[in-house]
Amino acid sequence: MTEKVGVLGKKSHKKSHQRTGVERVVNAPLPTVYGEFRAVGYMDHDRGDEQVALVHGDIGTEDVLTRLHSECLTGDAFGSQHCECGDQLASALRAVVAEGRGVVVYLRGHEGRGIGLLAKLRAMALQAEGLDTVEANLALGLPVDARDYGVAARILDDLGVRSVRLMSNNPRKREALLEHGITVAEQVPLLIEPCENNITYLRTKRERLDHHLPHLDAVAHWS
Repeated sequence: MTEKVGVLGKKSHKKSHQRTGVERVVNAPLPTVYGEFRAVGYMDHDRGDEQVALVHGDIGTEDVLTRLHSECLTGDAFGSQHCECGDQLASALRAVVAEGRGVVVYLRGHEGRGIGLLAKLRAMALQAEGLDTVEANLALGLPVDARDYGVAARILDDLGVRSVRLMSNNPRKREALLEHGITVAEQVPLLIEPCENNITYLRTKRERLDHHLPHLDAVAHWS
Protein backbone atom coordinates (compact mmCIF):
# COMPACT_ATOMS: atom_id res chain seq x y z
CA MET A 1 0.00 0.00 0.00
CA THR A 2 1.52 3.32 -1.08
CA GLU A 3 1.64 5.99 1.64
CA LYS A 4 0.52 9.47 0.58
CA VAL A 5 3.10 12.24 0.74
CA GLY A 6 2.68 15.99 0.61
CA VAL A 7 3.97 18.33 -2.08
CA LEU A 8 7.27 18.70 -0.25
CA GLY A 9 7.78 14.95 -0.09
CA LYS A 10 6.81 14.68 3.59
CA LYS A 11 4.35 12.15 4.91
CA SER A 12 0.79 13.46 5.24
CA HIS A 13 -0.60 13.52 8.77
CA LYS A 14 -4.16 14.79 8.20
CA LYS A 15 -6.39 14.75 11.26
CA SER A 16 -9.33 12.43 10.92
CA HIS A 17 -11.53 14.13 13.51
CA GLN A 18 -13.94 16.92 12.61
CA ARG A 19 -14.77 19.91 14.77
CA THR A 20 -18.22 20.00 16.29
CA GLY A 21 -20.32 22.45 18.27
CA VAL A 22 -20.58 26.23 18.11
CA GLU A 23 -17.38 28.27 18.22
CA ARG A 24 -17.09 32.00 18.88
CA VAL A 25 -14.87 33.40 16.12
CA VAL A 26 -14.97 37.20 16.30
CA ASN A 27 -16.32 40.15 18.28
CA ALA A 28 -16.46 43.40 16.32
CA PRO A 29 -18.08 46.81 16.89
CA LEU A 30 -21.06 47.41 14.61
CA PRO A 31 -22.55 50.92 14.51
CA THR A 32 -26.04 50.83 12.96
CA VAL A 33 -28.89 53.24 12.25
CA TYR A 34 -30.54 51.82 15.38
CA GLY A 35 -27.57 52.27 17.72
CA GLU A 36 -24.22 50.77 18.68
CA PHE A 37 -23.92 47.00 18.69
CA ARG A 38 -21.22 44.36 18.96
CA ALA A 39 -21.41 41.73 16.24
CA VAL A 40 -20.35 38.45 17.82
CA GLY A 41 -19.71 35.92 15.07
CA TYR A 42 -19.95 32.15 15.50
CA MET A 43 -19.28 29.07 13.44
CA ASP A 44 -21.75 26.23 13.79
CA HIS A 45 -19.48 23.31 12.96
CA ASP A 46 -22.35 20.81 13.08
CA ARG A 47 -24.36 22.48 10.29
CA GLY A 48 -21.67 24.53 8.57
CA ASP A 49 -23.54 27.81 9.11
CA GLU A 50 -22.00 31.13 10.07
CA GLN A 51 -24.09 32.84 12.76
CA VAL A 52 -24.11 36.26 14.40
CA ALA A 53 -25.47 37.79 17.59
CA LEU A 54 -25.93 41.56 17.79
CA VAL A 55 -25.29 42.62 21.38
CA HIS A 56 -26.16 46.04 22.77
CA GLY A 57 -24.96 47.30 26.13
CA ASP A 58 -23.85 45.33 29.17
CA ILE A 59 -26.41 42.57 28.84
CA GLY A 60 -25.86 40.81 32.18
CA THR A 61 -27.18 37.30 32.69
CA GLU A 62 -30.83 37.55 33.74
CA ASP A 63 -34.02 38.70 31.97
CA VAL A 64 -32.12 39.82 28.88
CA LEU A 65 -34.35 41.28 26.15
CA THR A 66 -33.75 38.85 23.29
CA ARG A 67 -34.89 38.21 19.76
CA LEU A 68 -34.18 34.99 17.85
CA HIS A 69 -34.60 36.19 14.28
CA SER A 70 -34.81 33.67 11.47
CA GLU A 71 -32.99 34.74 8.32
CA CYS A 72 -35.39 36.11 5.68
CA LEU A 73 -33.64 37.59 2.66
CA THR A 74 -36.84 38.77 0.98
CA GLY A 75 -38.13 40.51 4.11
CA ASP A 76 -34.93 41.62 5.82
CA ALA A 77 -33.06 42.89 2.74
CA PHE A 78 -35.68 43.52 0.05
CA GLY A 79 -38.53 44.86 2.18
CA SER A 80 -41.02 42.20 1.09
CA GLN A 81 -44.59 42.72 2.27
CA HIS A 82 -45.33 39.04 1.90
CA CYS A 83 -44.24 38.63 5.54
CA GLU A 84 -43.52 40.90 8.51
CA CYS A 85 -39.93 39.73 9.04
CA GLY A 86 -38.10 42.90 8.04
CA ASP A 87 -40.28 45.06 10.27
CA GLN A 88 -39.87 42.61 13.15
CA LEU A 89 -36.08 42.73 12.85
CA ALA A 90 -36.06 46.54 12.83
CA SER A 91 -38.49 46.68 15.76
CA ALA A 92 -36.38 44.23 17.77
CA LEU A 93 -33.20 46.22 17.21
CA ARG A 94 -34.95 49.44 18.23
CA ALA A 95 -36.39 47.76 21.33
CA VAL A 96 -33.00 46.47 22.44
CA VAL A 97 -31.47 49.95 22.12
CA ALA A 98 -34.41 51.54 23.96
CA GLU A 99 -33.96 48.96 26.74
CA GLY A 100 -30.28 49.82 27.00
CA ARG A 101 -29.21 46.18 26.75
CA GLY A 102 -30.16 43.09 24.82
CA VAL A 103 -29.37 40.57 22.11
CA VAL A 104 -30.65 39.85 18.61
CA VAL A 105 -29.49 36.43 17.43
CA TYR A 106 -29.70 36.36 13.64
CA LEU A 107 -30.18 32.73 12.64
CA ARG A 108 -28.85 31.81 9.23
CA GLY A 109 -30.06 28.57 7.69
CA HIS A 110 -33.62 29.41 8.79
CA GLU A 111 -34.77 30.85 5.46
CA GLY A 112 -38.38 29.91 4.75
CA ARG A 113 -38.79 28.29 8.20
CA GLY A 114 -35.75 26.17 7.38
CA ILE A 115 -36.54 24.98 3.83
CA GLY A 116 -34.12 27.35 2.06
CA LEU A 117 -34.44 30.34 -0.25
CA LEU A 118 -35.38 28.66 -3.53
CA ALA A 119 -37.89 26.36 -1.87
CA LYS A 120 -39.38 29.37 -0.10
CA LEU A 121 -39.77 31.17 -3.43
CA ARG A 122 -41.47 28.08 -4.87
CA ALA A 123 -43.81 28.05 -1.88
CA MET A 124 -44.54 31.75 -2.41
CA ALA A 125 -45.46 31.01 -6.03
CA LEU A 126 -47.93 28.38 -4.82
CA GLN A 127 -49.36 30.84 -2.34
CA ALA A 128 -49.96 33.28 -5.18
CA GLU A 129 -52.11 30.53 -6.72
CA GLY A 130 -54.23 30.21 -3.59
CA LEU A 131 -52.48 27.84 -1.17
CA ASP A 132 -51.63 29.04 2.31
CA THR A 133 -48.08 28.92 3.68
CA VAL A 134 -48.61 25.54 5.35
CA GLU A 135 -50.28 23.94 2.33
CA ALA A 136 -47.56 25.26 0.01
CA ASN A 137 -44.74 23.64 1.96
CA LEU A 138 -46.60 20.35 2.14
CA ALA A 139 -47.40 20.46 -1.59
CA LEU A 140 -43.65 20.68 -2.23
CA GLY A 141 -43.05 17.66 0.02
CA LEU A 142 -41.30 19.85 2.60
CA PRO A 143 -41.78 20.22 6.37
CA VAL A 144 -43.97 23.05 7.60
CA ASP A 145 -41.23 24.21 9.98
CA ALA A 146 -37.74 22.71 9.92
CA ARG A 147 -35.99 25.22 12.17
CA ASP A 148 -33.71 24.16 15.02
CA TYR A 149 -33.04 26.64 17.82
CA GLY A 150 -30.29 24.66 19.51
CA VAL A 151 -27.58 26.88 18.05
CA ALA A 152 -29.37 29.97 19.39
CA ALA A 153 -29.40 28.48 22.89
CA ARG A 154 -25.68 27.68 22.65
CA ILE A 155 -24.93 31.25 21.52
CA LEU A 156 -26.90 32.69 24.43
CA ASP A 157 -25.09 30.35 26.80
CA ASP A 158 -21.73 31.51 25.41
CA LEU A 159 -22.78 35.13 25.99
CA GLY A 160 -23.56 34.27 29.61
CA VAL A 161 -27.32 34.66 29.24
CA ARG A 162 -29.29 32.47 31.62
CA SER A 163 -32.79 33.91 31.25
CA VAL A 164 -34.45 35.99 28.55
CA ARG A 165 -37.42 38.19 27.88
CA LEU A 166 -38.13 36.72 24.48
CA MET A 167 -39.45 39.00 21.74
CA SER A 168 -41.60 36.57 19.77
CA ASN A 169 -45.17 35.66 18.90
CA ASN A 170 -44.17 32.04 18.27
CA PRO A 171 -44.63 29.66 21.23
CA ARG A 172 -42.27 27.12 19.63
CA LYS A 173 -39.30 29.45 20.14
CA ARG A 174 -40.05 29.63 23.85
CA GLU A 175 -40.42 25.86 24.07
CA ALA A 176 -37.15 25.31 22.20
CA LEU A 177 -35.16 27.57 24.52
CA LEU A 178 -36.64 25.88 27.58
CA GLU A 179 -35.68 22.48 26.15
CA HIS A 180 -32.11 23.71 25.74
CA GLY A 181 -31.80 25.08 29.25
CA ILE A 182 -32.48 28.79 28.72
CA THR A 183 -35.15 30.20 31.05
CA VAL A 184 -37.82 32.36 29.40
CA ALA A 185 -38.90 34.85 32.04
CA GLU A 186 -41.38 36.56 29.72
CA GLN A 187 -42.59 36.34 26.14
CA VAL A 188 -42.78 39.88 24.75
CA PRO A 189 -45.16 40.37 21.79
CA LEU A 190 -43.60 41.72 18.60
CA LEU A 191 -46.70 42.80 16.71
CA ILE A 192 -46.44 44.50 13.33
CA GLU A 193 -49.36 46.27 11.71
CA PRO A 194 -50.60 44.03 8.88
CA CYS A 195 -51.05 45.11 5.31
CA GLU A 196 -53.17 43.78 2.46
CA ASN A 197 -50.27 41.71 1.11
CA ASN A 198 -49.54 39.80 4.31
CA ILE A 199 -52.86 39.53 6.14
CA THR A 200 -53.62 36.04 4.80
CA TYR A 201 -50.11 34.87 5.68
CA LEU A 202 -50.42 36.27 9.21
CA ARG A 203 -53.84 34.73 9.74
CA THR A 204 -52.44 31.36 8.68
CA LYS A 205 -49.58 31.75 11.18
CA ARG A 206 -52.15 32.40 13.91
CA GLU A 207 -54.65 29.71 12.95
CA ARG A 208 -52.34 26.91 11.86
CA LEU A 209 -48.98 27.62 13.54
CA ASP A 210 -50.29 28.90 16.90
CA HIS A 211 -48.63 32.32 16.71
CA HIS A 212 -50.06 34.80 19.20
CA LEU A 213 -51.37 37.63 16.98
CA PRO A 214 -54.33 39.20 18.77
CA HIS A 215 -54.02 42.46 16.83
CA LEU A 216 -55.38 40.73 13.71
CA ASP A 217 -58.86 40.74 15.31
CA ALA A 218 -59.07 44.48 14.64
CA VAL A 219 -58.56 43.99 10.90
CA ALA A 220 -62.08 43.68 9.53
CA HIS A 221 -61.32 44.53 5.91
CA TRP A 222 -59.24 42.55 3.41
CA SER A 223 -60.65 39.12 2.75
